[in-house]
Amino acid sequence: MGTLNLPRKVSVLGSTGSIGVSTLDLFEQADVEIDVVALTAGRNVARLAEQALRWRPALAVLEDEAGLPELRERLRGSGIETAAGAGAVSDAAAADAQWVMSAIVGFAGLAPTLAAARAGAVIALANKESLVCAGPSLLRTAKLAGGAVVPVDSEHSAIFQVLDPAIADSVSRLILTSSGGPFRDATSGEMAAATPERALAHPNFSMGAKISIDSATMMNKGLEVIEAAYLFSMPPERIEVLVHPQQIIHSLVEYADGSTLAQLGPPDMRPPIACAFAWPDRLPWPAPKLDLVTAGPLTFQHPDSSRFPALAIAKQALVTGGEAPAAMNAANERAVAAFLDRRIGFLDIPRVVAETLERMDRSSELSSRDGDAVERARGTDAAARRVADAVVSGLCAA
Repeated sequence: MGTLNLPRKVSVLGSTGSIGVSTLDLFEQADVEIDVVALTAGRNVARLAEQALRWRPALAVLEDEAGLPELRERLRGSGIETAAGAGAVSDAAAADAQWVMSAIVGFAGLAPTLAAARAGAVIALANKESLVCAGPSLLRTAKLAGGAVVPVDSEHSAIFQVLDPAIADSVSRLILTSSGGPFRDATSGEMAAATPERALAHPNFSMGAKISIDSATMMNKGLEVIEAAYLFSMPPERIEVLVHPQQIIHSLVEYADGSTLAQLGPPDMRPPIACAFAWPDRLPWPAPKLDLVTAGPLTFQHPDSSRFPALAIAKQALVTGGEAPAAMNAANERAVAAFLDRRIGFLDIPRVVAETLERMDRSSELSSRDGDAVERARGTDAAARRVADAVVSGLCAA
């Protein structure tokens, strides 16, 4: 194998979350020579400080300004610059890095990801909301600045690896796979009675609370449908979802001649991170290997639209276009938070999202807004959160 042309200067946005931790673990396992420009976190001061002392970035940033004094104390004498606040996170994203892992969860990841795009970095994208809320603008900005967006979600990474851009017109379907989450085989009654603890118990992955609940409602797959449409310029009617409990096949691309290509691997986020890091090369590291003999039978089924309405809600938002995906995302974030706070039931989550979109459509809140991508998305996000909170309050009162 020849010398790899790997990025030298890297930043990790959301370094203390599951994807951020996996990214740094990959760097450790692969023993790559990198200069870490910046690490950012939400509010986990202790882990950020530990990572900073290990990787010696030029800058360590907390989004939560209240944690800055503690971070400074933990890094006293290290020579590592510290900062806090949403603006500081975006500044860190725009710093002089060739490769930026965008792993901040939620709408908060949009502004930093766009900042990295404007700086011309290669963005390893693990933040769904950036594409859902401003996908066309993000992709256009990255291209104009000389950078690129490489997906890290295992499903989109799979498609990225097997879809040949030269014959993209010959693609007949993109098929995203889903584990089905913890309620794959549950009855509607069991789902209605589900506690946050039960909903957080993903069968294959250990993830943050928000992502775990999205997996349980299958809203994560709805968000991924929107992402796939933007990333691969694919109309919604040519994107499908299959439940695949084993999570060995991560996604498939079906071509017009009847050939279907799939990307396979064990359920581990480090291989798609490695793909995004080394693209268009391949990174040698002690990766977990797929043993098809011990993997057992691979099974598939169609998702149950009656138990998982979030998929249809997301597809309709994609068809509606404009600000609908951003509004849907905001309503979902508020609904998930209300469920985790035990204010609404599990099945109320998609109801809140659907009702929010309906109310905003009636009041013309989903019409296009003026301003740049972040400001448009921010305005829609704020409006949708207000409406969603009102819907939640109504459910609580009832």
